[in-house]
Amino acid sequence: MTTLKAFINGIPKAELHLHIEGTFEPELMFEIAKRNNIQLKYDSVEELKKAYDFSNLQDFLDIYYEGANVLIKEQDFYDLTWAYLSKVHAQNVKHIEIFFDPQTHTDRGIAFKTVIEGIHRALEDGENKLGISYKLIMSFLRHLDEASAFKTLEQGLEYKEWIAGVGLDSSELGNPPSKFERVFAKAKEEGFLLMAHAGEEGPSEYVWEALDLLHVDRIDHGNRSLDDDKLVQELVSKNMALTVCPLSNLKLKVVKEIENHPIKTMLEKGLLVTVNSDDPAYFGGYMNENYQAMADALNLTKEDITKLVKNSFEASFLDNNTKAQIIGEVEDYFQSHH
Repeated sequence: MTTLKAFINGIPKAELHLHIEGTFEPELMFEIAKRNNIQLKYDSVEELKKAYDFSNLQDFLDIYYEGANVLIKEQDFYDLTWAYLSKVHAQNVKHIEIFFDPQTHTDRGIAFKTVIEGIHRALEDGENKLGISYKLIMSFLRHLDEASAFKTLEQGLEYKEWIAGVGLDSSELGNPPSKFERVFAKAKEEGFLLMAHAGEEGPSEYVWEALDLLHVDRIDHGNRSLDDDKLVQELVSKNMALTVCPLSNLKLKVVKEIENHPIKTMLEKGLLVTVNSDDPAYFGGYMNENYQAMADALNLTKEDITKLVKNSFEASFLDNNTKAQIIGEVEDYFQSHH
């Protein structure tokens, strides 16, 4: 009989909600800052780790953008991405769909090319050396204006074969999905997959906007969907995936206690809900830690874990044959470790 911890560690997983800039561990941040002769606000790794105590989304974003400032060269973006890949490889993650935030870097005068070429090279190495398949998603920062998002979309078109879709992240309150309706329409026209952060700090109305105005293929977070029964029915009938991030929700006070996390309720309501790490360097855990936290707090069973893992592959943008094959492998794993 496999322990639940060993079961979680061993089951093949997919991660669908991950910001590559949010995987920046303090040790690597100091190493790259030193390499690029940049003085961080913090004197030590320990001091920086203490700063990772946030009372809301904005607190976190402030330090997230500060950390991103040390990323300057293509090799920096490679090293950042490779460190994440090595970490999740050890956690038996087989497929990733990750966000990057071009505007965080282009607004600092770093070329779009530098950012994407570093990330892409690491992702290719991850596929070839570690067997981790991937999709890369370009996110628009919603606190910036529509014109800036359009400019980023234009830059992304040059790398269309590398970018699977577009997303919408950063400060949610006061920046509804409707602000980017035209950008998303253009992205759809160009053949990109579409997703948006909605209903994390923002209300359930933002989830409706993401569905009705942006025509997204997936909702990132979506916690507040539970405030609206009609919306829950809509999400279930559309089989619309929610990429939920438990430890992130705890760290950013989206939930007050981990025991109150809605993921089990979401499962019970028939929502296509998945577990992800969001910004693991800042929120205290990668994939296995997120699954473990949910299992401990909500008494999840091996069946529940398996269902969440299968959901992550079903909700992915992999082709149907690959999905079926890997969901079969998950089922075999469950049967042999049950």
